[in-house]
Formats: sequence, C-alpha cells, structure tokens
Amino acid sequence: MAGQQFQYDDSGNTFFYFLTSFVGLIVIPATYYLWPRDQNAEQLRLKSLRRVHGRCLWYRLRLMKSQQSIVPTLKKAALLFGWAVFLLLAYKVSKLDREYQEYNPYEVLNLDPGASLSEIKKQYRVLSLKFHPDKGGDQDTFMRIAKAYNALTNEQSRQNWEMYGNPDGPGATSFGIALPAWIVDQKNSMLVLLVYGLAFMVILPVVVGTWWYRSIRYSGDQILINTTQLFMHFMYKTPNMNMKRLGMVLTAAFEFDPRSNKEATIRPTDNIVVPQLIRELGNINVKKKEPPFCYPYSLKARVLVLAHLARMDVSEELEEDQRFVVRKSPALLQEMINVGCQLTMMANSRGGFHAPRLGTIENCMRLTQMIVQGLQESKSPLLQLPHFEEEHLRYCNSKKYKVRSLQDLVSMKDSDRRSMLRFLGEEKYEEVMAVLGSFPHLTMDIKLQVLDDEDSNNITAGSIVTVTVTLTRKRMAVRTDTEVTSADMFEKEQDTTQCPGEEAAAATEETQADSSKAKTKVWQNKSKGAKKTAKSKKKKLTKKKATPAPAKSKQANGNVAGNEVAAAASTAAAKEEEDDASDKGSESDEGEVNKDSASERDDDSDKQSDTEVDEMAGDDEEEWEALQQSIQRRERALLETKSKVTHPVYSLYFPEEKQEWWWLYIADRRDQTLVSVPYHVCTLKDTEEVELKFPAPSKTGNYQYSVILRSDSFMGLDQIKPLKLEVHEAKAMLDNHPQWDIPDTEEEDEEQEDSDGIEESEEDDEDND
Repeated sequence: MAGQQFQYDDSGNTFFYFLTSFVGLIVIPATYYLWPRDQNAEQLRLKSLRRVHGRCLWYRLRLMKSQQSIVPTLKKAALLFGWAVFLLLAYKVSKLDREYQEYNPYEVLNLDPGASLSEIKKQYRVLSLKFHPDKGGDQDTFMRIAKAYNALTNEQSRQNWEMYGNPDGPGATSFGIALPAWIVDQKNSMLVLLVYGLAFMVILPVVVGTWWYRSIRYSGDQILINTTQLFMHFMYKTPNMNMKRLGMVLTAAFEFDPRSNKEATIRPTDNIVVPQLIRELGNINVKKKEPPFCYPYSLKARVLVLAHLARMDVSEELEEDQRFVVRKSPALLQEMINVGCQLTMMANSRGGFHAPRLGTIENCMRLTQMIVQGLQESKSPLLQLPHFEEEHLRYCNSKKYKVRSLQDLVSMKDSDRRSMLRFLGEEKYEEVMAVLGSFPHLTMDIKLQVLDDEDSNNITAGSIVTVTVTLTRKRMAVRTDTEVTSADMFEKEQDTTQCPGEEAAAATEETQADSSKAKTKVWQNKSKGAKKTAKSKKKKLTKKKATPAPAKSKQANGNVAGNEVAAAASTAAAKEEEDDASDKGSESDEGEVNKDSASERDDDSDKQSDTEVDEMAGDDEEEWEALQQSIQRRERALLETKSKVTHPVYSLYFPEEKQEWWWLYIADRRDQTLVSVPYHVCTLKDTEEVELKFPAPSKTGNYQYSVILRSDSFMGLDQIKPLKLEVHEAKAMLDNHPQWDIPDTEEEDEEQEDSDGIEESEEDDEDND
C-alpha cells in the first residue's frame, strides 16, 4: 500500500517557487493600490480650478505640496524594485532543471512510441551489450534499461506503468517542503528558534497591541472617545449654549492636547506669542478657571480659532498650529451635532433631563460655516467674495443699492452692479463674478406622506411621517441685463414656494368653486325650463277658459245671440276636447321620453360606475408602481456607495480642500426643538432625494414645522420652508376582522355536508355487503 514521504528541499529549487509566488502576491496588489495616479490629471484639475479658486489658501498649499512632495517618487521606486525582484526570481525558476519527470520506457530504450516487440528486443540486445557491467558498462544505466525492457515486455509491468506511471506499481507519495534544508539543520537550530521567537512572540504582539490601543481610542468618525464624552458632558450641563460658550467647548477637545494627540504641539515660544494675540483680540475670558478651559492647550486653540475668525495675521510659529486647529474643527463640530441629537433622542424617550435646545445645534452649524469661511458671525456674507473688504461694504449698504446678501448682489442689473463695484477694476470684477457664479443655488421639493399605510396622505396621531425632500443644485449664474438673472428665479421661487400648502388650498378652493358654479348653472337651466313649460301650460288654460266669458254677456241680446253663443260654445267645447286630447298625448309622449331618459340615465350611471372602477384600478396600479419604485430606490441607495466628492468650496482662509455638504432637518421653531435628526447630505452633485422620518404628535390638531437646509461651508445660503401638519385621530383597531367572521349558515352547511358524506359511505358499505 502506498505511503507518504515528506522531505526538505536539499537543492533549494522548490524554495524558489515559493519565494516567487510570495513576492508576486505582494507586488501585484501593491502596484494596483499604491502606484501614484496620473499626476498630470491632478495638475489639469487644479488648472481648471485656478480661475475661481486661485486665491484660496488650500489651493496655494496644494500647489506647493505637489511641487515639493517626493512621496510619489519613493513609491514608484519601491514598486519598481519589487517588480525587479519578482522578474529575477521568475527567470531563476524558468532555468531550473525539472527534477520530477514522467517515466517513459520508450525514451530509456531510445525507441519511438508504439514500437513492435521484435524492435524492443533488438534494441535491448544492442544496449545490453553496450552497458552491461560485465562488458564494462554503467550498472545504473543497465538497470534502467532492464526496467524499461520489462515494462514493455512483461504484461504485469506494462499494466502498472499504464495505470500508475511506474512498472513497479504504486509508490509512496512524496511531498517536498519549500524550505531549504539548512533551516532545519541542527547547527542552525538556535538561530532559527531565535528568529521565530522575535517574529511571533515580540514583533507581532507589539504591532497588534499598538494598533488595538490606538483604534479603541477613536470612534468611527476618527474622533477621540474622550472628546465625545467631553462634548456630551457640557451639552448635558448647558442645554442652551451660546456661540462664545460653544467655541470654548470646541477648543477644549483632546485632539488639541499633545498628551492625547501627537499632531498637536506646544512650543516654547507660545508663552510669548499667545499672550500678544490675547491682547490684540481683547475679551476672550482668560480668567475663567473652569477646567479644561483654563488648560494651556485649550487656551491656545481658542486664541487661534478667534484669530482665524477675525482674519488676523499670526506669526510663522503659530501659523502651522492654526492650520491644524482649523482643519480639525469641522469634524469636531459634526461630532458635537451628533452628540446633541443623541441627547435629544434620549430625552424624548426616557425624560429626566433637558435636551439640547435647537439654538445650540444650529450654533454648531453656524460655527462650522464661520470657520470654513474665516468670518465672524456679525460680518456680512459679501466678505466671502475676493477683493471685498470692510471699507467696501459702505458702497453696497448705501440707500441707493441696499445690497446685504449674495442674492441681492446677483439680482442686480449688470449696469447697477458695475456702478456699485466701481472700486474694482475690470479684471477683479470678472473674478468676483466668476466666484459668485460658482456658488450653489438649491431648490427644495417637499412631499409629505405616511408610507405603508392605506391612505398615505392621512396623518394620524402617533404614525411615522415620512417627508421626502428632493434637492436640486444649480449654480448661482449671473447674467447680463438682457437676460433673466438667477436672482429673479430666487424671487419667483420664494413667492411660489414660501407657503405651498396655502397655494394648494387656494387652488383646490378655486377649482371647487368653478365646478360648483358650473353645476348650479346646469341645475338652474333645468329648473328654468321646467318653470317655463308650467307657465306656458297655465297660460294656455287661462286663455281657453277666458273665451266663453264674452258669450255669457251676449246672452242678454236675444235667442239668436243665444243660439250663436250655443254654437260657439259647442265648437269651443269641441276644441277644448281636442286640446285636452292633444295635451294628454303630449303628456304621454313626455312620459315616454322621461322613461327613455331614465333608462338612459341608468345606462349612463352604469358607464360612470364602470369608468370610476377603472379609474380606481388605474390609481391603485399607479400607487403600487410608485411604491415598488420607491422600494427599489431605497435598495439601490443602500447597496451603492456614492462618492462624497461633490463640489469644491470657495474658502479664502481654510487650509484644506473642503467639499460642499449640507444639513437637512425638520424643527419646531416655536418650541425650539428638533423634530427629525439632521441628515448630513454629503453626496449632492446635481439632484439628491432625502427621506426624513419622525413620529406624528400624539394629539390631533394643526402643527406648524419648518424644513431647514443649512450649508456647512457657506454663510447666507440657508433655506427655511414651512411644513404644515394636520394630525387626525387614529383609526380604532378592529377586534374581529370581517374576514375571520364565518356565518352560522356556512357552519351548518359544512356540518350537513359532513353528515351527508357519512350517510353515503354507510349506504355504500351496505350495498357492498
């Protein structure tokens, strides 16, 4: 029976196969993921952004980094070295001799496959005379010749060779270990053991422990857990937080503490430079002794943020630290918003403490805008544009123009705008218009419904309301006087979308009024026609009855007159009978017409009912298709991963390229509470559909909410749309659904059928007997 043999590679050939495969598994994926992308494409992208973003700080830093960085060159050199080693090993393997060759007796005897038995014997005789040991030949060669001769002449040996590839039958399976024999040599045992111990008992645990210790300190958004706990403590402690307090909490984050983050630094010159900045800034509440606001790292970060908002120049020693603090701030403020939402949900579900006020969360959003643009809260949004300074705002705020926002600047005529911005040259004016044209203009389409309900438009108490908001982004394009400006579009949209519920109600009232007017006119015409026919009949009767009156007055003149009167009376009577007959005939005709019209009305009503059923079926099909499409959209949205690269933000003083993101949420501005969790829209390029869900109030009535859209990068571009909610009483739950009610007659019929079946079976049994 065949066995197994394990042996090390004494020649080292197998080890080269292993080494080539190992190097290839590293080099090929590393080249795909780490090879520097085409730098020309990045240069072309930066070149296309130069006209608009050329003055931005992040743009200038990116150009300097691309010129000074040698990391792509080092990556290319390392990957090329890996490929050189891989190709060298592959060439070495291709030159190795094959150790394991298939046994072929025809090759041993130098015969062609399929040679005859006589040819085999003749060739064996020739080779045996040449290689026989008694004739001075090689013994090993003669043994191989004899084995080949037996394999081709002996029937059993031939079968073994055809079945197992060996004339002796199945042999032991040999496995070669792709390690050279010197590794398991006793002379090198201590060295090999030492290397194994260092690799698996020291280096590997240290690497895994370091990675684990660093990873558990951060959340999923790469924010320190201690920072999240700090934010939660102060938001719980101060639900209504103003902007000044919010800045203090932000700069107390542990990301700015050198003991928790190695990127943060405390320089020896801070003791001289930071107090100078404090004196220039003025009142920043330095004497507050509440920890951690009084710690040096927190005070330094607060001063750097305030200097950034005031657009103050700092020394070269603090400039790098300021960029680090400013770059980290948007992510920290987003974490603060998430903490506020968590506390709000906990307060709504459990109670026992005050949730953060709406103003606190909105201050976080405003502070993000301020840090990205490098502006204080009280400053004009026009200072986001290039070449605009404080002294230039007096031209915009004059009584003639009254321009206080970006929308006001866009809505102006080109001639008035050029006149107002006369302090700018032609080149600077064109640059300002190019930057203004790159700013976003968003429109919101709001749809309110209750999904997975029979009546999706009926909002009941406690139901889950879904507000589907379709966001459409366009550029704030500025046009000439002869064309319609986008600001006119702003005004039209504000007029049309300010209160969509009222306009819809007014439109429905107008349509109802028009339809009611049309209906009343139809009924009035019918009633008028009926009145006319009744009046005409009455007139006819009065005329017919009034004709014999003068005849009575003539009877006093004599018999002749009386005879004439009698004849006239007889003829009048005959005419009356004819008129009565004609009236009866007309009445019968009218009755037949009425009968026909009644039958026609029945047919019409049947047709109308059929059309209504068809319309209802069509509506159901449309609702079903819309539901299926919405489900498919949700599934696709869950499966596909959209890129968060949307549009670069124009920010003069932000040190990093910032993408254009938005917050969308529903709030009750009267109670200053959040209704839905703010959704961070990070994938809006052209159009984005967002679903906001929240539970309807438990009490019936009318509620006034607001759908709020806020930018995390621009100041003065926020939008607020009213949302009217009419909550009805929830339907009562049915204890016994009609589909489970089985009438007594059906049960009796089933029992009767069972009894009839039993009787029939008994009769069949008797017949068989």
